[in-house]
Amino acid sequence: MTIKVGDTIPACTLKTPGETKPADITTAQLFDGKKVVLFAVPGAYTPGCSNTHLPGFIVHADEIKAKGVDTIACLAVNDAFVLGAWSKTHNAEELLMIADGNGELTRKLGLELDASGFGLGMRSKRFAMIVDNGVVKYLGIDSSEIKDSAAEAVLAHL
Repeated sequence: MTIKVGDTIPACTLKTPGETKPADITTAQLFDGKKVVLFAVPGAYTPGCSNTHLPGFIVHADEIKAKGVDTIACLAVNDAFVLGAWSKTHNAEELLMIADGNGELTRKLGLELDASGFGLGMRSKRFAMIVDNGVVKYLGIDSSEIKDSAAEAVLAHL
């Protein structure tokens, strides 16, 4: 079952790139008492993710944060090392990169994508959500073009 507006983010431990090695971060640490924009990409370094989705959140980071958002987080079913390198490549210091390497949170959200036909295995659907104190307030899921999960769509719902 896919998470929906009004639902609470499930408990899970994820990874961030960290300064010298990956560090644990729980969904409680990420969401409790905070307003967070979480967007997910099918994969770091993939064309749509690198050329459109991630850059939109980098360009609009100040506008998003000006709307009271504490954290803008990018989630991918990749490892923390890949996300750390991808962040550096795109100068995404304003964003918190979240590695869901085993797809645990992605499955709990009901937002997994079978990309095995492309040789990518299980990944996350492309989505964005606004989460206030752990509760989903907006959820935009895209299947082809980047529209409902784009930074501009999130800004319109803040």
